[in-house]
Amino acid sequence: MTESTSVHATTGSVTPADAGVWADLVGQEPTVAVLRTAAAAAAVRLGGDKSAAAGSGMTHAWLLTGPPGSGRSNAARAFAAALQCERGGCGECTACRSALAGTHPDVTLVRTEQLSLRVDEIRELVRKSAMSPVGRRWQILVVEDADRLTEQAADALLKSLEEPAERTVWLLCAPTVEDAVPTIRSRCRLLVLRTPPTAAVAEVLQRRYAVDPAVATFAARASQGHIGRARALATQEEVRVRRQQVLAVPSRLRDLASCLAAAASLVELAAEEAKATTTELDAAEKAELERAFGVSGSGGRGGRPRQLQTAQKDLEDQQKVRAKRLQRDALDRALLDLIAYYRDVLAVALGTRAELVNEELREDVQRRAASSRPEEILRNIDAILACREAIAANVAPLLAAESMTISLWNQPH
Repeated sequence: MTESTSVHATTGSVTPADAGVWADLVGQEPTVAVLRTAAAAAAVRLGGDKSAAAGSGMTHAWLLTGPPGSGRSNAARAFAAALQCERGGCGECTACRSALAGTHPDVTLVRTEQLSLRVDEIRELVRKSAMSPVGRRWQILVVEDADRLTEQAADALLKSLEEPAERTVWLLCAPTVEDAVPTIRSRCRLLVLRTPPTAAVAEVLQRRYAVDPAVATFAARASQGHIGRARALATQEEVRVRRQQVLAVPSRLRDLASCLAAAASLVELAAEEAKATTTELDAAEKAELERAFGVSGSGGRGGRPRQLQTAQKDLEDQQKVRAKRLQRDALDRALLDLIAYYRDVLAVALGTRAELVNEELREDVQRRAASSRPEEILRNIDAILACREAIAANVAPLLAAESMTISLWNQPH
């Protein structure tokens, strides 16, 4: 780190007043240090020293990985801003602000709301990557969902990584290195972000959102370091209620009927969460489409251009795919909460002193630990992991959830 950046001794978080574009990277000091060094070397290289990248780690392609909520997308945006900034990421200049906001002409941010990134989207990025930047610095392309590249899309991207333009930088993000296609990851510098410490996340919630310290600590712990999830838990009562309902599932599994009912409730909770996210967005997109075709305020009555009907059908199809992805993402978060619950049970059963994710449920966790053998708890965790894998393989969520709850019930308690 540079001398202008200070670190809190208790939380390890970067002081926001001095951190510039790196302020949102909670608990990621090693990552920030690497990216600062690379950005400084890139600036020297722009000054004419072509060997500046040597030894600094600066390269034309990066793969940023880390667990959900670790901030890999924020890290990519911050690095893009630092590369465009005359002062290496001050956070105050137009270049920094526009890069972080996604409006900089030489920073392209790609994040899909669909199930995959299609080849035509990547071909457009490859075409842009071959162009010289509008400004004097870099052409930067940030792909926030590199794990969603189709095989054809990965092939289209590969040639650009193999033969990069002189002032083009690719920043690819994925949960793990294994989520990236081998030919892609072999041509990138890997940077792994860690799960932010609970104390660092709690400190950010208190400072940015004026959250009560006790609530901030609960949200940081329950989110397992996922900053976005922590913010939602700390500020939205309905999110906390849904989580409580998910964690009540193990105690509901008494017979086959209750297993089927619990599985249905998990899927319904995920659908409710997805609907809360998409309802207003869907309506706004439909209204914007009508305005683009010069049709608004008709309430669906009167003549409508045929092209509008086709565009509306395409939009509805895209919205359905997005809703499907968001519902599956919400269900996956619920499954992760269940895994954390059984992990707590296992920790207590083994007599470890590990911090419980669900400290507020300690009594329930202790009761279950006292009536379960470690190998039984591990089988419960395996059942939940199998459910996640099944859903990822496109098994119907309800069928996967029913299989899971039945497996959890069949374990002796």
